Amino acid sequence: MTGQKLPLAFLRQLPCGSSLEQKQPSYSLPVKGVVAIGRDPRCQIVLDPLVHASVSRRHVEIRPTAATTESGLPTWWVCDLNSSNGTFLNSRRLRGCKVLKANDRVSLGRHGPTFVFEYRSLTNSTSDVAAITPRPMTRAPIPGVALPRSAVTLTQLFPILSTGRELTQKAYLAPAIITIGFVVAMFMAVGQAIVFNLLLAGYIALVAFYCVYQLCGKRKPWWILLTSAMATVGLLRSPVLPLLIIVFRQALPGQVPVQGEPINLLVLLIRMFFGAGLMEELLKVLPLIGFYLLGRSLPSPWKERIGIAEPLDGILLGAASAVGFTLLETLGQYVPDIIQNTTLQLGDDPRQLGLQLLIPRVLGSISGHIAYSGYLGYFIGLSALNPKQSWLILAIGYLTAAGLHALWNTTGSLSPLLLALVGILSYAFLGAAILKARTLSPTRSQNFATRLRR
Repeated sequence: MTGQKLPLAFLRQLPCGSSLEQKQPSYSLPVKGVVAIGRDPRCQIVLDPLVHASVSRRHVEIRPTAATTESGLPTWWVCDLNSSNGTFLNSRRLRGCKVLKANDRVSLGRHGPTFVFEYRSLTNSTSDVAAITPRPMTRAPIPGVALPRSAVTLTQLFPILSTGRELTQKAYLAPAIITIGFVVAMFMAVGQAIVFNLLLAGYIALVAFYCVYQLCGKRKPWWILLTSAMATVGLLRSPVLPLLIIVFRQALPGQVPVQGEPINLLVLLIRMFFGAGLMEELLKVLPLIGFYLLGRSLPSPWKERIGIAEPLDGILLGAASAVGFTLLETLGQYVPDIIQNTTLQLGDDPRQLGLQLLIPRVLGSISGHIAYSGYLGYFIGLSALNPKQSWLILAIGYLTAAGLHALWNTTGSLSPLLLALVGILSYAFLGAAILKARTLSPTRSQNFATRLRR
C-alpha cells in the first residue's frame, strides 16, 4: 500500500518438531509499546498452551530502548518476567534485560519455542509478517467444523519425560520435598513430645522464613543463613546473655515486671523498651555485625555472598537470626515454664498444653522477632550502601526495631486486639523495608521476588 511504513524489526519463530505448521510466522516489533510473549491470552504474542506447556503465562517482554545502532536503527530490550523455566539468549540464561542484536535467538525455556530477532532486509516480505495486535497464534473456532487435533505423544501421556529436567527450577519442588521430610519425621516422633515439638516448631519457623526469603527475592547460600541462626543460639547459651541482662535490666530501667506487681502502662513500656527491645535486638544483630565485618575483608564475589553488601542481605540474615532466637526461646523457656508453673486440672495433659502454646508462639515469630530483626537488618545493609551516614542510619533502625518490640510485649498484657494490631504494624514495617530494599538493590535485575499482592 502507498504510504505504509514497513516494520523495521521482526521476531521470527523457528519451527519446532511438535508443531503442526511447517512455517512459523514472523512478528513485527513496534517502535513504541511493549510486546509480551506467553500463554496468557492478553499477551501480544500468544503461544498455544497445549503445544508449549513449559512456557509461562507471561514469559518474556520485548521493550523498545532509547538507543539506536551505529546505522541509526532502533533497538529493543528482551526481559525475562521471572518465568518458571527461564529465558535463554543465544543458549545462555537471561538474567533481567539485555539489548537484542541482529540474529539473536531468544528461547523460552531450554527446550521451548525459539524466536530470532531480525532487522528488515530486502528478503523480508510484508506478506508473511504477522501484526502484533491480532495475535496470530489464537485460533477462532468455526461453527460446525471441528479443529484438527494432533496425535497423542509419549510425552503427553508421561509428562515427566519432557519436563522432568525442569522440575528442579520450580519454586515449589524444594519446599514440597522438605515438607514431606518433616511429615515423615513427625510420624516417627509420635509419642516423643520433645522431638515432636522440635520438628513442628522447626517446620513452622522455616515456613515463616521462606515467606520472607521469597519476598526478598535474593539468593543467599543456605549455610550462611543457617550460620546466622546458629550463631544467635550460641549467643543465647553463652555468657553474652547474662552480661546483657546486667546492662539492660539492672543498670538500665529494663527490669522484668514480677507477676502481680502494680505498674502503669508508661512504666511498663519503658521497661520493655530497655529490657526486651534494646537488649534482645542487640543480641540478635551481633551475628549480622560479624557477617558485615567479615564481608568487608573478602574479595568479590565472596564479599556479596557471605557479607552484607545491601539491605536485602541484612534482611535475610536478620530474619535467619530471629528464627534461631525464636526456636530457643520458645522450646527452651516458654513451653517448659508454662507446663511447670501451670496448675494442671484433672484430665489436663502437659504435652497437649505445651503443644497448644508452641504453635501460636512460633507462628507469632513472622510478625514478631523476624519482623524486628529483618527490619533492623535492612538498616545494616543500608549503612553498607551509605557508609558516611552509617551511625545515623543504624541508630534510627535500632531504636525503631526496639520500639516495635516493646509495643508487642506491652500490648500482650492489655488486649488481644491491640496485640494483633501491633503484629500487623510490625509486618507492615518489614514489608515496606523489603520493597524499598528491592528498589535499592544493585542486583535488582536478577531479583526473583514474589509480589506482595497480585
